[in-house]
Amino acid sequence: MPWQNWSGLESADPQTEVSPASPDQVVVAVEAAHRDRSTVKMVGTGHSFTGIAAPRDVMLRPDRLTGIVAVDREAMTVTAYAGTPLRVLNAELEHLGLSLHNMGDIAEQTVAGAVSTGTHGTGGVAAGLAAQLTGFQLVTGAGELLDASREVNPDLFALGRVGLGALGILTTLTFAVEPLFVLEAREEPMSWDDALGSFDEMVAESHHCDMYWFPHTDRMLTKRNTRLDAEPSEARPVPRVRGWVDDELLSNTVFGMLTAAANHAPGLIPRMNQLSARALSARTYTDVAHKVFTSPRRVVFREMEYAVPREAGLEALREVRKVVDASDWRISFPVEIRVAPADDVALSTAYDRDSFYLAFHTHHRSDWHTHASYLTGMEAVMREHDGRPHWGKLHTRAAADLAPAYPLFEEFLALRDRLDPDRLFTNDYLRRVLGD
Repeated sequence: MPWQNWSGLESADPQTEVSPASPDQVVVAVEAAHRDRSTVKMVGTGHSFTGIAAPRDVMLRPDRLTGIVAVDREAMTVTAYAGTPLRVLNAELEHLGLSLHNMGDIAEQTVAGAVSTGTHGTGGVAAGLAAQLTGFQLVTGAGELLDASREVNPDLFALGRVGLGALGILTTLTFAVEPLFVLEAREEPMSWDDALGSFDEMVAESHHCDMYWFPHTDRMLTKRNTRLDAEPSEARPVPRVRGWVDDELLSNTVFGMLTAAANHAPGLIPRMNQLSARALSARTYTDVAHKVFTSPRRVVFREMEYAVPREAGLEALREVRKVVDASDWRISFPVEIRVAPADDVALSTAYDRDSFYLAFHTHHRSDWHTHASYLTGMEAVMREHDGRPHWGKLHTRAAADLAPAYPLFEEFLALRDRLDPDRLFTNDYLRRVLGD
């Protein structure tokens, strides 16, 4: 069956499709691929914009490899099958009175896909999902089922938490969890100057902070999440009707219609962005963590995201605006701004440095010339500031110029040689970013 990712940018027509229901069945599929001298990939839900999961010969579907495997309340860990969607994991954790520490704003990805590409949220003690792992299990190119943690195969754990799907096929992942907690979300429109002038203060005073700049305007939307000493039963979420109006009708249905129409009349985009930004109103609400962190995203888009050193972030953002203002581009999607603490995950974009993230989006049916020109221009700014691209989002980088950005890049390649010498798990994207 043909495969296509969510954004429609990547597609493949694999020869064989398998839906394993256990790690042992993954082993059988890998051993068969090895005998046939073919490649094999687990595809996830296709939410990466790159071809990182694109299958060529054998495609493994994650649909039957889902659910929580084990809960350890003494160690405060939860183990889940690799194909479990984040939204399912979040709901099951809530039922258990547990939560991840942090997460991104989309919950449709499988846990394996999200971890393997370096998916992250903003702020907190650990922003990236991979930094919240305490262990994982994968099948190597030789069909060996390996466990990895700080105590067992520590080299694999150190190097492979963001593994890009290049080291093996993940079967289970074990996350550090916390008691279910409540966040207060404060969403507030601001001017550009006010938002940038108070950004460091907002980050310092909030557990999680992000912003959205509307191109061609002087307007920002800020969001600050603060942990409360409150029981989940005390949460005061957005009222149902307002939540539907704000998050479904305006942020998805109306926004989707406007951005789709703007593809045919790009000259209207600056005015549209002005109206959209001015229409935003402040709101404060409280809810359990995953319902604050994540939001529905039904408008299909394409995205590039870079992490620059935290200290360079605001300068890079100002340069982004300068380049956009000087161009003839018409950009209908906001630029997303987040921050992350440094982590020790070898191929994480936040490895060994506090990071400032800038994400650039275009409508999936926007003019391709504008789309390509915009992302190329933004990538140039990011490179000037020592940026590292998100592995699951659009970029043009290749192994030769990615290697200097990651101190443990060569060690990762050596581990890949050891675990997948015959390159069962490779594809065009991995050949570009890691080499043959």
